Amino acid sequence: MKSLKTILAKKSGRSQGSLTVRHQGGREKRYLRNVDFKRDKLDVWGRVETIEYDPNRNAEIALVLYEDGERRYILAPDGLVIGQKIVSGPKAPVESGNALPLGKIPIGTGIHNLEVRAGKGGQMVKSAGAVASVQGKEDNWVLVKLPSGEVRRFDPKAFATIGQVGRIEFKTEKIGSAGRKRHMGVRPTVRGVAMHPHAHPHGGGEGRSHIGLKYPKTPYGKKAVGNTRKRRKYSDKLIVSGRSLGPHH
Repeated sequence: MKSLKTILAKKSGRSQGSLTVRHQGGREKRYLRNVDFKRDKLDVWGRVETIEYDPNRNAEIALVLYEDGERRYILAPDGLVIGQKIVSGPKAPVESGNALPLGKIPIGTGIHNLEVRAGKGGQMVKSAGAVASVQGKEDNWVLVKLPSGEVRRFDPKAFATIGQVGRIEFKTEKIGSAGRKRHMGVRPTVRGVAMHPHAHPHGGGEGRSHIGLKYPKTPYGKKAVGNTRKRRKYSDKLIVSGRSLGPHH
């Protein structure tokens, strides 16, 4: 759909010409598909016309033709087929591809494309194979277990889409070649100890050297290990239980 596509500008990790993000650049020219994350076309049935590849995400997208003639892209959940009817709204059936407010979704249902704030559009659980589940309901909150294992409170009026995001096999996919990674816009990563001392705090030294510092550092001299990134957020009070760490932690 030409009307739903725009050219995606290349930034190549640069701001006003200077490099600000490493390891980016050289990707193929892409179109940005305008995907409907809000699902705010309420109580209007639509039919899935096509299921398409999207170069900007690891999941597939579906083109939906609505009864009023409008077409929109949505994230394609697992099991969605061409010709299937979908709808969005508080009275929508609890079926894969339909979007409902969290307060109307039964406990135990798998969901994706989850709104953090009602009306803003889906921000969480959007990558291939991702699925969250409704865990329970409190006074003015709905408890959702996210793919990370974190259980968090959400507004009952926030929308979510039923089902698991498609292309579940993405996690086991092998890139296969360095060239494919370059076409995706990812440039090589060089170890800090292999650089000269002006390029990285780990650089320099005679022969093969180790880091030799108090602690590993980023290219910009900050701590690279430990609890370096977690910051307090206004929404931390909505977390019921934290992320479950895997067997390697």
